[in-house]
Amino acid sequence: MYDQNHFDGSGTYHYNYSQPAQPSDPWDRQTSPSQPPQKKKSGAGRAVALVLCCALVGGGAGVGGAAAYSHMNRAPQSETTIYRNETNPTAVQVKQADGLTPMSLSEISAAYTDSCVCIAVTGMATNGWYQQPTSGAGSGFIISEDGYIITNYHVIDGATSIQVTLNNGDTYDAKLVGGEELNDVAVLKIDGVSGLKPVVLGDSDDLVVGEQVCTIGNALGTLSFSQTSGYVSSTGRSITMSDGTVMNNMIQTDCTINSGNSGGPLFDSYGRVVGITSAKLSNNGSAQAAIEGIGFAIPINDVIGIVTDYMQYGYVTGRPYMGILNPRTVTEDNMQYFGWPAGVYVNGVEEGSCAHTAGIRPGDIITKIDDTPITDANQMVAVKNSYRAGDTVSIEVFRSGETFTLNLTFDEQDNNTQSSGVQDPPAQPTSSGNYGSQYPYGGDGGDEFFNNFPWSYFFRR
Repeated sequence: MYDQNHFDGSGTYHYNYSQPAQPSDPWDRQTSPSQPPQKKKSGAGRAVALVLCCALVGGGAGVGGAAAYSHMNRAPQSETTIYRNETNPTAVQVKQADGLTPMSLSEISAAYTDSCVCIAVTGMATNGWYQQPTSGAGSGFIISEDGYIITNYHVIDGATSIQVTLNNGDTYDAKLVGGEELNDVAVLKIDGVSGLKPVVLGDSDDLVVGEQVCTIGNALGTLSFSQTSGYVSSTGRSITMSDGTVMNNMIQTDCTINSGNSGGPLFDSYGRVVGITSAKLSNNGSAQAAIEGIGFAIPINDVIGIVTDYMQYGYVTGRPYMGILNPRTVTEDNMQYFGWPAGVYVNGVEEGSCAHTAGIRPGDIITKIDDTPITDANQMVAVKNSYRAGDTVSIEVFRSGETFTLNLTFDEQDNNTQSSGVQDPPAQPTSSGNYGSQYPYGGDGGDEFFNNFPWSYFFRR
């Protein structure tokens, strides 16, 4: 029977159970002096059989079996106490990040889940001669009351339609204001809304290793507005993406970042957005040991200028442009066969560009910009992007066996140039000796290959 059930002073509720007294067991009596005493072995065997049968039926029946076994073995009566605590739920205050007051994870979620969005995209992918519909999902966050949203460029790359879903369930068609693969950032806009709650941007340069961070995103494209947390593991990381793109100055975190989290906000311990969750390290299901807790985010300081330019002008102002077309990394085979130095081979020069004005010609090999040696095309673009339009640099060029220096003043990459995708694109590195399927100087082996072949090596200009 249950008795003396009560709460004590600490808020613990006590259930006291006392087994009632049992009548004497008829098995304890000997009905005839001639009968031998009952053997314990058969009783134990019967009890074991009962317990096993009850366990097969279910957990509730198993309790009865155990009680029967205890009774048959004349277990002493006992009292069992069950402890249960009851606490009042804590009300979470909705705060605004002020950069002065640390916020708990619950407070960040309560304050800024409404500032986060789920993104769904559709598009068409070419598969041989056919096109087939594709779809994808990602995350983003609101940066203005009138509907500007930041996400990753790879979330919306190639999309023909973009839809944004708010925390209240409302879904809107979004348009792409601007974006670029170079920094993996894109700006979206939803119209017909007002009074949205934007996030508060912080200073990613102030992050320190060990600081707690969290993210809210559309995990796996189905678990919308999920919050995960962790710590800053490192800053200033350089990582190579699956497509070969190198991302510099990344924030490393052990926040759980899954597919669908791309483009979401990374909050610091004060509730401010200091990064854009972008990638996680994975071994893609290989037989190697599993990789866990290594994710990356783009520092907000690295892209906020790009974002505001897209919002104000529709393109990024001050971005340097050289006008070098289809640059190619000089391969080891090129160096061996032609005696060229390491550098970048110039396949073409845009007429009227700063490269054309500076005197760079097709067939030149760029070996240095200012004091920085140039070893491949991707690196050359990265070095160029460290300058602003209007800056003047010295370009070291190898031509016809001679090395000399030219002065170049960068043009500004305007809206038309950015929209057309002509952004001094880095070359696709040509594998050594792969002349049969991909000609290192452009084209398919016809006139373009002939015209772009480095005849200057054999015939001095």
